[in-house]
Amino acid sequence: IQRSRGYSLRPAYTLADIEKMVQAVKKGNPDAIIMVDNCYGEFVEDYEPTHVGADIIIGSLIKNAGGGIARTGGYIAGRADLIEKCSYRLTCVGMGKEVGCTLDMNREMFLGFFLAPDVVCNAKKTSAFASELFTMLGFECSPRKDDTRGDIITAIKLGNEKLLTAFCRGIQKGAPIDSFVTPEPWDMPGYSDKVIMAAGAFTMGASIELSADAPLREPFAVWMQGGITYTSGKLGVMLAVQEMINEGLISINE
Repeated sequence: IQRSRGYSLRPAYTLADIEKMVQAVKKGNPDAIIMVDNCYGEFVEDYEPTHVGADIIIGSLIKNAGGGIARTGGYIAGRADLIEKCSYRLTCVGMGKEVGCTLDMNREMFLGFFLAPDVVCNAKKTSAFASELFTMLGFECSPRKDDTRGDIITAIKLGNEKLLTAFCRGIQKGAPIDSFVTPEPWDMPGYSDKVIMAAGAFTMGASIELSADAPLREPFAVWMQGGITYTSGKLGVMLAVQEMINEGLISINE
């Protein structure tokens, strides 16, 4: 089960959704092993998918669970017997997770995990702020401010390429790193459409830091996520709106 949505416009799965899926699968096959890709969903709700019947959850430490501190890594959690088998696959049978390279990053990983709930809270607030602001500006947002969230991402249907690229340029201007860079759509391996990405992060690829990306295709939606502090996240969202105003694409009546 992929909890988050990728470049689709379906809602992210909540724990209530995942519980229904697990029950349906287990009813058909009690021996089925259910794994949830939990990326972007950690600490968004009060519990995790393993609390509602999932056997294994996996995720990235440069997203929610790393708290903006971990520079690399991932995690696997769940049933002890399955985790043991995973560890044997990672290293070798009999040794498992008792050996392996830590890259001297244990401190960063544990500190990031400790800070992650607060950081995710800031990202959720940033996402809710963006959803409410762009709804007020007349754009369709998912989820809306008061909807139950399954992850930290907000999708905004902007309607055309100019609005989409202006949004991403504004997000980039709010980045703590490379704020002077101008994002441009470009061909990327694995995608049929050009993709634009805005991200000026302390850790490359760390989408718990404020970022936005989108394929250039109808309905020209952008997926925005992250914000390790609400102050910086809110600033980035406001700069996205300002960029759209500066380019004459939208106007705000006082």
